[in-house]
Amino acid sequence: MQRRKFIQSVAVTGTSFLIGSSIANAAIYKGSPNKKVVIGIMGVNSRGAFLAEKLAALPDVEIGYICDVDSIAMAKCIASIEKRTGKKPTGIADIRQLLEKKDLDALVIAAPDHWHAPATILACQAGKHVYVEKPCSHNPHEGEMAIAAAAKYNRLVQMGSQRRSFDNVQKMVAELHSGIIGRAYFARGWYVNNRKSIGVGKVVPVPSNLNYDLWQGYAPRRSYKDNLIHYNWHWHWNWGTGEALNNGTHEIDVMRWGLGVDFPNRVTSSGGRFAFKDDWETPDTQTILANFPNNTAMSWEGRSCNGYNSEGVGRGVVFYGDHGTINYGGGNGYQVFDAENKLVKEIKDETPVDAGNKVSPTELLDRVHLQNFISAIQGTEKLNQTIINGHKSTVIPQLGNIAQRVGRVLNLDSSNGHILNDTEAAKLWGREYQPGWNLKV
Repeated sequence: MQRRKFIQSVAVTGTSFLIGSSIANAAIYKGSPNKKVVIGIMGVNSRGAFLAEKLAALPDVEIGYICDVDSIAMAKCIASIEKRTGKKPTGIADIRQLLEKKDLDALVIAAPDHWHAPATILACQAGKHVYVEKPCSHNPHEGEMAIAAAAKYNRLVQMGSQRRSFDNVQKMVAELHSGIIGRAYFARGWYVNNRKSIGVGKVVPVPSNLNYDLWQGYAPRRSYKDNLIHYNWHWHWNWGTGEALNNGTHEIDVMRWGLGVDFPNRVTSSGGRFAFKDDWETPDTQTILANFPNNTAMSWEGRSCNGYNSEGVGRGVVFYGDHGTINYGGGNGYQVFDAENKLVKEIKDETPVDAGNKVSPTELLDRVHLQNFISAIQGTEKLNQTIINGHKSTVIPQLGNIAQRVGRVLNLDSSNGHILNDTEAAKLWGREYQPGWNLKV
């Protein structure tokens, strides 16, 4: 009961904070869109390098710092930003040292998943605003801690659920809520790829360009293997969260948004590592089912190693209502069908979407979400995806993974998503940390 009251209290506080913080920032920055925002990017081998380029192209933004535990990745990103802007960012390997910089306004986090919540919390404590890529946490408890940190230190925290800023997706959700297909009661989402085997890694010396101890950070220490970094950590529970969080968070967020639901009251999962026998630990094939207390439900299907499309696309969502259906193809357009499956409305957007792109499937649309974050810091907009909403959408696939790991249905407290009457599953709500690395709000 104390934990339940705590998270409910945090949620209420967080909502007030998001409203009040916009006013506070307007006062700090005098509501001026011309105020320069100094950004630090954490994790720039892949997604972070992309974000650095996109942010550098925005007006009144300076990429002041590049932070990475891989000196080669850091140097490459610094050179790229200097070439684009004519100004060389400062490189810092340790995030804790970066957050000591007085001129740093905001931290952008694109490091591995196990660093997302810890870096968010550290940044809030240092007085910095945060843009954190999905998922916003490695486990549900850390998501609650990130919410608490944003509220306690009065910081803006935006999760990288970019579809929240796509104008036509916003219109689609508004039409759903206005009843264009009647009562939407079920949503189905999916993501497919054609990933290859990661093989069986060998324990080898850590490359000289990599600070592996700092890369692991708060996670319990594991030996360095030659097939782990920079991408295959996604498929190891110690650092990653599997395809459900790596990509499914996007579809699940759209489904939750469209259905108008918060936390589920029941979650189950089926799947496994089917395609190959290797070091991959998380499911490569998975279906997560979630029920909600308002008599609605959603499913998400992930197929990491079979790229056969569904509804003609590699990722998307379908909403089913008692008077029709909406088909959303993962980009910035959608179709509306009546109860007889007749197409009655189609919103087109020719912006290409590459579902298999590991860096940015919606590259040409992501800029809008980043601009929203900058504008919120400048006090001219509200965040389109707050840490509170981001946490709610992250918890669902996290619960799916927990259900998968324990092999049974989870019954939940729908006020906060907490697991009921299952001690084994409840242990996976949080995680163990490396001795000496203590995460506190």
